[in-house]
Amino acid sequence: MAGLVPPGPTTVPAGESKKAEEKTDFMNLPCPIPFEELHREALMSLKPEAFEGLRFDFTKGLNQKFSLSHSVYMGPTEIPSQSAETIKIPTAHYEFGANFIDPNLMLIGRVLTDGRLNARVKWDLTDNLTVKANAQLSNEPHMSHGIVNFDYKGKDYRSQFQMGNAALFGASYIQSVTRHLSLGGEVFWAGQHRKSGIGYAARYETDKMVATGQVASTGVVALSYVQKVSEKVSLASDFMYNYITRDVTSSVGYDYILRQIDHRKKDYKFGFGLTVG
Repeated sequence: MAGLVPPGPTTVPAGESKKAEEKTDFMNLPCPIPFEELHREALMSLKPEAFEGLRFDFTKGLNQKFSLSHSVYMGPTEIPSQSAETIKIPTAHYEFGANFIDPNLMLIGRVLTDGRLNARVKWDLTDNLTVKANAQLSNEPHMSHGIVNFDYKGKDYRSQFQMGNAALFGASYIQSVTRHLSLGGEVFWAGQHRKSGIGYAARYETDKMVATGQVASTGVVALSYVQKVSEKVSLASDFMYNYITRDVTSSVGYDYILRQIDHRKKDYKFGFGLTVG
Protein backbone atom coordinates (compact mmCIF):
# COMPACT_ATOMS: atom_id res chain seq x y z
CA MET A 1 0.00 0.00 0.00
CA ALA A 2 2.86 2.36 0.73
CA GLY A 3 4.00 2.13 -2.89
CA LEU A 4 0.55 3.33 -4.06
CA VAL A 5 0.75 6.60 -2.12
CA PRO A 6 1.69 9.47 -4.53
CA PRO A 7 4.82 11.36 -3.57
CA GLY A 8 4.35 14.76 -2.00
CA PRO A 9 5.43 18.02 -3.68
CA THR A 10 9.17 18.56 -3.77
CA THR A 11 10.24 21.58 -1.75
CA VAL A 12 13.07 23.64 -3.27
CA PRO A 13 15.20 25.49 -0.72
CA ALA A 14 14.79 29.25 -0.87
CA GLY A 15 18.51 29.74 -1.50
CA GLU A 16 18.54 27.41 -4.52
CA SER A 17 15.42 29.07 -5.94
CA LYS A 18 17.03 32.48 -5.64
CA LYS A 19 20.19 31.22 -7.34
CA ALA A 20 18.13 29.84 -10.20
CA GLU A 21 16.41 33.21 -10.67
CA GLU A 22 19.75 35.06 -10.62
CA LYS A 23 21.42 32.74 -13.13
CA THR A 24 23.01 34.83 -15.87
CA ASP A 25 21.67 34.46 -19.39
CA PHE A 26 24.76 35.33 -21.43
CA MET A 27 22.70 35.48 -24.63
CA ASN A 28 20.42 38.18 -23.22
CA LEU A 29 22.66 40.68 -21.41
CA PRO A 30 21.67 44.36 -21.04
CA CYS A 31 23.33 47.08 -23.08
CA PRO A 32 25.83 49.06 -20.94
CA ILE A 33 26.02 52.83 -20.73
CA PRO A 34 28.52 54.68 -22.95
CA PHE A 35 32.16 54.46 -21.90
CA GLU A 36 32.38 58.24 -21.47
CA GLU A 37 29.49 58.13 -18.95
CA LEU A 38 30.94 55.50 -16.61
CA HIS A 39 30.90 57.87 -13.61
CA ARG A 40 27.56 59.45 -14.55
CA GLU A 41 25.74 58.97 -11.23
CA ALA A 42 28.71 60.18 -9.15
CA LEU A 43 29.22 63.25 -11.33
CA MET A 44 25.56 64.20 -11.03
CA SER A 45 25.87 64.18 -7.23
CA LEU A 46 29.41 65.51 -6.75
CA LYS A 47 29.94 67.79 -9.76
CA PRO A 48 26.64 69.59 -10.36
CA GLU A 49 26.44 72.48 -12.78
CA ALA A 50 27.26 75.51 -10.66
CA PHE A 51 28.42 79.05 -11.30
CA GLU A 52 29.55 82.11 -9.38
CA GLY A 53 27.85 85.40 -10.14
CA LEU A 54 24.57 86.32 -11.85
CA ARG A 55 22.94 84.37 -14.67
CA PHE A 56 19.66 84.93 -16.51
CA ASP A 57 18.26 82.50 -19.10
CA PHE A 58 15.18 82.90 -21.28
CA THR A 59 13.92 80.49 -23.94
CA LYS A 60 11.00 81.05 -26.29
CA GLY A 61 9.59 78.27 -28.42
CA LEU A 62 8.55 79.28 -31.94
CA ASN A 63 7.05 75.89 -32.75
CA GLN A 64 7.32 72.29 -31.56
CA LYS A 65 10.86 71.90 -32.95
CA PHE A 66 12.45 75.35 -33.10
CA SER A 67 13.22 77.72 -30.23
CA LEU A 68 15.40 80.76 -29.45
CA SER A 69 17.29 81.43 -26.23
CA HIS A 70 18.86 84.45 -24.54
CA SER A 71 21.38 84.32 -21.70
CA VAL A 72 23.16 86.99 -19.66
CA TYR A 73 26.05 86.14 -17.36
CA MET A 74 28.04 88.35 -15.00
CA GLY A 75 30.70 86.89 -12.74
CA PRO A 76 34.35 85.86 -12.38
CA THR A 77 36.10 83.56 -14.83
CA GLU A 78 39.05 81.38 -13.88
CA ILE A 79 42.15 81.63 -16.04
CA PRO A 80 45.01 79.10 -16.25
CA SER A 81 47.91 79.72 -13.87
CA GLN A 82 51.27 78.06 -13.23
CA SER A 83 50.81 78.39 -9.46
CA ALA A 84 48.35 76.64 -7.18
CA GLU A 85 46.51 79.92 -6.59
CA THR A 86 43.27 80.35 -8.57
CA ILE A 87 43.17 83.53 -10.64
CA LYS A 88 39.75 85.01 -11.43
CA ILE A 89 38.90 88.01 -13.59
CA PRO A 90 35.48 89.73 -13.74
CA THR A 91 33.60 89.07 -16.98
CA ALA A 92 30.18 89.70 -18.48
CA HIS A 93 28.68 88.52 -21.74
CA TYR A 94 25.43 87.99 -23.61
CA GLU A 95 24.64 84.76 -25.43
CA PHE A 96 22.12 84.21 -28.22
CA GLY A 97 21.09 80.70 -29.14
CA ALA A 98 18.98 78.82 -31.66
CA ASN A 99 17.76 75.25 -31.11
CA PHE A 100 16.22 72.69 -33.44
CA ILE A 101 15.12 69.47 -31.74
CA ASP A 102 13.64 66.55 -33.66
CA PRO A 103 13.32 62.90 -32.55
CA ASN A 104 16.28 61.98 -34.81
CA LEU A 105 18.13 65.29 -35.15
CA MET A 106 19.28 67.96 -32.69
CA LEU A 107 20.97 71.23 -33.73
CA ILE A 108 22.13 73.74 -31.12
CA GLY A 109 24.02 76.98 -31.82
CA ARG A 110 25.30 79.73 -29.52
CA VAL A 111 26.88 83.12 -30.32
CA LEU A 112 28.57 85.14 -27.56
CA THR A 113 29.48 88.82 -27.47
CA ASP A 114 33.18 87.95 -27.02
CA GLY A 115 33.22 86.49 -30.52
CA ARG A 116 32.89 82.79 -29.73
CA LEU A 117 30.57 80.55 -31.72
CA ASN A 118 29.53 77.15 -30.31
CA ALA A 119 27.66 74.48 -32.25
CA ARG A 120 26.40 70.99 -31.39
CA VAL A 121 24.87 68.33 -33.63
CA LYS A 122 23.34 64.97 -32.70
CA TRP A 123 21.97 62.86 -35.53
CA ASP A 124 20.54 59.35 -35.15
CA LEU A 125 21.33 57.77 -38.51
CA THR A 126 19.76 54.46 -37.46
CA ASP A 127 18.45 52.92 -34.24
CA ASN A 128 22.01 51.81 -33.46
CA LEU A 129 24.30 54.42 -35.07
CA THR A 130 24.53 58.03 -33.85
CA VAL A 131 26.77 60.87 -35.01
CA LYS A 132 27.63 63.69 -32.59
CA ALA A 133 29.70 66.78 -33.36
CA ASN A 134 30.88 69.71 -31.23
CA ALA A 135 32.69 72.78 -32.53
CA GLN A 136 33.88 76.12 -31.17
CA LEU A 137 35.18 79.04 -33.23
CA SER A 138 37.04 81.81 -31.45
CA ASN A 139 39.02 84.96 -32.30
CA GLU A 140 41.77 83.85 -29.92
CA PRO A 141 44.58 81.81 -31.49
CA HIS A 142 44.58 78.04 -30.89
CA MET A 143 41.19 78.22 -29.11
CA SER A 144 39.04 76.97 -32.01
CA HIS A 145 38.41 73.24 -32.07
CA GLY A 146 36.04 70.60 -33.36
CA ILE A 147 35.36 66.95 -32.66
CA VAL A 148 33.13 64.26 -34.20
CA ASN A 149 31.95 61.05 -32.51
CA PHE A 150 30.45 57.94 -34.11
CA ASP A 151 28.56 55.91 -31.51
CA TYR A 152 27.31 52.38 -32.19
CA LYS A 153 24.93 50.66 -29.78
CA GLY A 154 24.86 46.86 -29.95
CA LYS A 155 22.69 44.38 -28.10
CA ASP A 156 25.06 44.05 -25.13
CA TYR A 157 27.93 46.40 -26.03
CA ARG A 158 28.73 49.94 -27.14
CA SER A 159 31.59 51.25 -29.25
CA GLN A 160 32.72 54.75 -30.18
CA PHE A 161 35.17 56.24 -32.65
CA GLN A 162 36.29 59.84 -32.19
CA MET A 163 38.29 62.26 -34.30
CA GLY A 164 39.06 65.94 -33.96
CA ASN A 165 41.34 68.71 -35.05
CA ALA A 166 45.06 68.64 -34.17
CA ALA A 167 45.14 65.00 -35.33
CA LEU A 168 43.13 63.69 -32.38
CA PHE A 169 41.83 60.13 -32.69
CA GLY A 170 40.21 57.91 -30.10
CA ALA A 171 38.19 54.73 -29.75
CA SER A 172 36.39 53.01 -26.88
CA TYR A 173 34.49 49.77 -26.32
CA ILE A 174 32.43 48.50 -23.39
CA GLN A 175 30.84 45.07 -23.03
CA SER A 176 28.36 43.62 -20.55
CA VAL A 177 29.90 40.53 -18.95
CA THR A 178 27.01 39.74 -16.61
CA ARG A 179 23.71 41.41 -15.82
CA HIS A 180 25.48 43.74 -13.38
CA LEU A 181 29.11 43.87 -14.52
CA SER A 182 30.51 45.56 -17.63
CA LEU A 183 34.14 45.91 -18.74
CA GLY A 184 35.64 48.29 -21.28
CA GLY A 185 38.71 49.99 -22.64
CA GLU A 186 39.80 53.02 -24.64
CA VAL A 187 42.76 54.23 -26.71
CA PHE A 188 43.66 57.68 -28.02
CA TRP A 189 46.31 59.41 -30.11
CA ALA A 190 46.98 63.17 -29.99
CA GLY A 191 49.09 63.80 -33.08
CA GLN A 192 49.86 67.44 -32.40
CA HIS A 193 51.38 66.68 -28.99
CA ARG A 194 52.71 63.24 -30.00
CA LYS A 195 50.96 61.54 -27.10
CA SER A 196 49.03 58.32 -26.88
CA GLY A 197 47.29 56.42 -24.12
CA ILE A 198 45.24 53.39 -23.20
CA GLY A 199 42.75 52.88 -20.39
CA TYR A 200 40.63 50.17 -18.80
CA ALA A 201 37.41 50.39 -16.81
CA ALA A 202 34.92 48.25 -14.86
CA ARG A 203 31.42 49.11 -13.71
CA TYR A 204 29.18 47.13 -11.32
CA GLU A 205 25.57 48.23 -11.05
CA THR A 206 22.50 47.05 -9.15
CA ASP A 207 19.19 48.64 -8.21
CA LYS A 208 20.76 50.05 -5.02
CA MET A 209 24.37 50.90 -5.89
CA VAL A 210 26.86 51.72 -8.64
CA ALA A 211 30.62 51.12 -8.32
CA THR A 212 33.08 52.17 -11.01
CA GLY A 213 36.84 51.84 -11.41
CA GLN A 214 39.04 53.26 -14.15
CA VAL A 215 42.81 53.27 -14.79
CA ALA A 216 44.77 54.83 -17.66
CA SER A 217 48.37 54.90 -18.86
CA THR A 218 48.32 58.68 -18.37
CA GLY A 219 48.60 57.98 -14.62
CA VAL A 220 44.97 58.48 -13.61
CA VAL A 221 43.19 56.04 -11.30
CA ALA A 222 39.53 56.97 -10.74
CA LEU A 223 37.09 55.24 -8.38
CA SER A 224 33.49 56.18 -7.63
CA TYR A 225 30.65 54.72 -5.58
CA VAL A 226 26.98 55.72 -5.34
CA GLN A 227 24.56 54.18 -2.84
CA LYS A 228 20.83 54.71 -3.25
CA VAL A 229 19.48 54.98 0.31
CA SER A 230 15.87 55.57 -0.72
CA GLU A 231 13.84 56.91 -3.63
CA LYS A 232 14.86 60.45 -2.62
CA VAL A 233 18.29 60.11 -1.04
CA SER A 234 21.58 59.01 -2.64
CA LEU A 235 25.09 59.01 -1.18
CA ALA A 236 28.12 59.40 -3.45
CA SER A 237 31.90 59.40 -3.17
CA ASP A 238 34.85 59.40 -5.55
CA PHE A 239 38.61 59.05 -5.36
CA MET A 240 41.12 60.16 -7.99
CA TYR A 241 44.85 59.49 -7.87
CA ASN A 242 47.60 60.23 -10.38
CA TYR A 243 50.52 57.89 -9.80
CA ILE A 244 52.79 60.05 -11.97
CA THR A 245 52.25 63.45 -10.33
CA ARG A 246 51.19 61.97 -6.94
CA ASP A 247 48.08 64.18 -6.85
CA VAL A 248 45.11 62.89 -4.84
CA THR A 249 41.53 64.18 -4.80
CA SER A 250 38.53 62.75 -2.96
CA SER A 251 34.92 63.91 -2.70
CA VAL A 252 31.83 62.89 -0.76
CA GLY A 253 28.29 64.17 -1.10
CA TYR A 254 24.61 63.37 -1.20
CA ASP A 255 21.48 64.17 -3.19
CA TYR A 256 18.02 64.75 -1.77
CA ILE A 257 14.97 65.14 -4.03
CA LEU A 258 12.77 67.76 -2.40
CA ARG A 259 9.74 67.56 -4.68
CA GLN A 260 8.62 65.98 -7.92
CA ILE A 261 6.11 67.42 -10.39
CA ASP A 262 4.35 64.56 -12.16
CA HIS A 263 3.06 66.39 -15.24
CA ARG A 264 6.51 67.69 -16.09
CA LYS A 265 8.50 64.82 -14.57
CA LYS A 266 10.95 67.27 -13.09
CA ASP A 267 12.88 66.78 -9.87
CA TYR A 268 14.06 69.48 -7.50
CA LYS A 269 17.26 68.39 -5.78
CA PHE A 270 19.28 69.56 -2.83
CA GLY A 271 22.84 68.40 -2.59
CA PHE A 272 25.95 68.81 -0.48
CA GLY A 273 29.49 67.93 -1.41
CA LEU A 274 32.94 68.05 0.13
CA THR A 275 36.16 67.79 -1.87
CA VAL A 276 39.61 67.16 -0.42
CA GLY A 277 42.67 67.55 -2.62
